[in-house]
Amino acid sequence: MGNEPRPLRADARRNRDRLLEVARGAFAAEGVSVPLDEIARRAGVGPGTLYRHFPTKESLLEAVVRERVRRLVDRAQALRHDEDPAAALFTLLDQVVEDAAAKADLVDTLAGAGVEIRTALTTDVTRLHAEIGHLLIRAQDSGAVRGDIGIADLMTVLGGVLYSLRHLGAGATREHVVAILYDGLRTGAPA
Repeated sequence: MGNEPRPLRADARRNRDRLLEVARGAFAAEGVSVPLDEIARRAGVGPGTLYRHFPTKESLLEAVVRERVRRLVDRAQALRHDEDPAAALFTLLDQVVEDAAAKADLVDTLAGAGVEIRTALTTDVTRLHAEIGHLLIRAQDSGAVRGDIGIADLMTVLGGVLYSLRHLGAGATREHVVAILYDGLRTGAPA
């Protein structure tokens, strides 16, 4: 009981949420070089407030990435009972691809600072994999997705797609690469 962090007061929670919102937008629009004092100014708080919540830029970056992963988990849970299980799976995978593109600079910066993001987010990433696995099984049970694909297979292929999209440059369109992934997941011949 002594090691559990105390819940934040309502005003402190609002400040933290506002800082994350501003940081997410600033990092997405301008990259990770935006100074912390500028993020505090845009959020309408003093630098001391920012540093109380996030003592280092790495801690703020990690919180932004963690929030994105948690939003994906929430989205996956919302899609659990979608009428079209395959559409639910592909909707979530689309969101994963979109978010991965947006957080690539954040992950690189954290890695450069010695933060192993996969280790830092183990619990959140494990929850996301479980939710993707649930959607995969539903899509397989509906007959829309191949039954011989496990969650480990899907995550490996998805990781390859994300790597490719990041390193292929402007010549490869995200939609085309993702369509190839989806065609490989679907039962029957691609259209």
